[in-house]
Amino acid sequence: MLDVLIAAAAGLGAASFLLVGAAIGWFARVPANVVAGIMAFGAGALISTLAFELVLEAHKTGGLGATLGGFLLGAIIFVIADLLLARQGARARKRSIALQSEPGIHAHPAARASTTVGLAVAVGALLDGVPESLVLGLSLAEGGVVSLPILVAVAVSNLPEGLGSAAGMRHEGRSARYVFGVWGGIVLASGIAAALGFALLANAPVEVIAAVTTVAAGGILAMVANTMIPEAFAADRSLTGLWAALGFALSFALTQLG
Repeated sequence: MLDVLIAAAAGLGAASFLLVGAAIGWFARVPANVVAGIMAFGAGALISTLAFELVLEAHKTGGLGATLGGFLLGAIIFVIADLLLARQGARARKRSIALQSEPGIHAHPAARASTTVGLAVAVGALLDGVPESLVLGLSLAEGGVVSLPILVAVAVSNLPEGLGSAAGMRHEGRSARYVFGVWGGIVLASGIAAALGFALLANAPVEVIAAVTTVAAGGILAMVANTMIPEAFAADRSLTGLWAALGFALSFALTQLG
């Protein structure tokens, strides 16, 4: 029971950065290049984490077949779900404040056309966050402790998402009560996902854990490629690569030191 609570606390802690970002996005106007830098840094950290903490470890314990199968399945699931959400205006869920805050730059056309884009954005954030929270719980199941590189990477990547999406909802005219209620629910769901990641798979065969881990990893990589890097690059083309490299380096260092 204690381990389940630890997993839930890790998921809640990492997801709480969504609320931190939402508060910043609601009360302040953050320059686009700052948001882009944080997003690129988080993207690099996630790429390093999924490569060395998830895929490589899954291959060691579960074998190549389970690893590749799960990884590709996760990517396919995310891309299909992301495509469906994009039709509801959630494609730009990570950049709404970054681009709207700059003079002369307008919201995504779908965002202007749909009055449900705020909810689509929130569902998109849930789609992004559940695999990340799940692997936090899995890291506890596999290693006996929550992985620090995964925790840091998820927390950093959540900050700009909460910032951008909350400000996008404000742009729609949503109330603070609505915005923070939605994001609070996503944080709670992330904690539950982390707890389930541990509770359901703590005693599962290594092949099953490897497959589930890599499903999450495939979804995370597809999310980074589809949303985080393009949105960061759209807002700041000069330093995106450097920030991503720094995030990768930090995550890799934490992996090796840990």
